[in-house]
Amino acid sequence: MGKFEKFKDNGGQYRFRLKAGNGEVILASEGYTTAASRDNGIASVRTNAPKDERYERKQSAAGYTFVLKAGNGEPIGHSEVYTSAAGRDNGIESVKKNAPDASEVEV
Repeated sequence: MGKFEKFKDNGGQYRFRLKAGNGEVILASEGYTTAASRDNGIASVRTNAPKDERYERKQSAAGYTFVLKAGNGEPIGHSEVYTSAAGRDNGIESVKKNAPDASEVEV
């Protein structure tokens, strides 16, 4: 089962990352100014993760990535850089599978 790790970065921003059951980071958030905003971001990931149309699949010279977006089009999380489209697509499937029931932990 996946888990959301909630933390405060060195710049004082509140962030989260979603980890798969194997401990791999599969989604990372933007920085939020409050813990409550960050927690709303996690709730939005839970709601939007199962919906394939919420994923923007990207390709650049660096590799393949994706962005999970809310219903209003705002980004709520992004992936690492993958070396292949298949790797990126597997990452999306992992977010879909893990996010809805993931636990939450402060780190």
